[in-house]
Amino acid sequence: MKLNSMPKLMMDGLESKLPIIQGGMSVGISMSGLASAVANAGGIGTIGAAGLGLLNPTLPNSYKENNEIALRHEIRKAKRKTEGPIAVNIMMALSDYDNLIMAAVDEKVDAILIGAGTFLKAPPTIDMDKVKDSVTRILPIVSSQRAANVIFKFWGRHYGFVPDGIIVEGPLAGGHLGFAKDDLEKPEHSLDAVLPQVIDTIRPYREQFKMDIPVIAAGGIFSGADIYKYLQMGASGVQMGTRFVATHECDASLNFKMAYLACEKDDITIIDSPVGMPGRAIKNKFIEDVRSGVKQPFACPWKCLRTCDFKQSSYCIAKALTSAQRGKLSEGFTFAGQNVYRIRRMTSVNELMNSLVEEYELAANKAVSALDGITQVEPVP
Repeated sequence: MKLNSMPKLMMDGLESKLPIIQGGMSVGISMSGLASAVANAGGIGTIGAAGLGLLNPTLPNSYKENNEIALRHEIRKAKRKTEGPIAVNIMMALSDYDNLIMAAVDEKVDAILIGAGTFLKAPPTIDMDKVKDSVTRILPIVSSQRAANVIFKFWGRHYGFVPDGIIVEGPLAGGHLGFAKDDLEKPEHSLDAVLPQVIDTIRPYREQFKMDIPVIAAGGIFSGADIYKYLQMGASGVQMGTRFVATHECDASLNFKMAYLACEKDDITIIDSPVGMPGRAIKNKFIEDVRSGVKQPFACPWKCLRTCDFKQSSYCIAKALTSAQRGKLSEGFTFAGQNVYRIRRMTSVNELMNSLVEEYELAANKAVSALDGITQVEPVP
């Protein structure tokens, strides 16, 4: 091991060769193909659980049953392709989040990343004793120190255990964001500001429960130099989503990936999602039509989002994202992180991971001793 090489990520008996978690991108963007490729390359690969049942219209059951069947299928498929760690991203905003959590636990995934809501009191349909005794690690995704403290305090008091790690996602992330629109550009909500606060909040829980509880930095992380920066700030690892879309192994259509490669800085926009949260996406005609008041007609066969009032919504986000995944961008749009415009070519997951390691090592070797001494390294495009 080189002196300045990337450290491993350790979490309650789980070891990842590289401290990189691939962000879970739902509705078919990160399925078994991408997740297994990342795991084989030394990171933690993540399957996005939302909307998987919509991608297989031949399933004969209800939408809820189809989602579970499809998730179990993707987990098993990923495990056949890799012996590396596989995670699942599950949104609390989903109507069947409880069903998906228990399915992932049953399938013995290495970790569940829980976002788009605060996971506090579990419904009766989630067996917290089974979760506690399982091999599956739980990592909530938060955007503030307060949210982190509330979750850990509640779990400690009510369940006798706490999450195995936590992901701190800043406002530069793609997809749904844990901030009000007006707060996205405020310095106090930046990842650089919130990350140290969450690290301080988690420290006593590490001591109390004798656990690693890694804090993972996320949102706008693009290069190996970025990874070095946040590890120097005290993070145990990073989560990256946008960088993995323009890879051969990503499960999205070629048209979806090409939207990333064609994106310019001015194309990035913030939308109002039916989920009830702002989201970062790449501008296109579909988004412009919605903003101009053009209603995209749809029937709601199943209330997939607890927070969605389909009678008031001008479009169905599940339908829009499914269409985009299939390459029909005139009928949907692509979520993306703030730095998507910096991606300029398609690559393989293995090549991307190698370039991140090289950039990390170069940044580490050029560092004097403190964060201010880092020479920023331009990533391989």
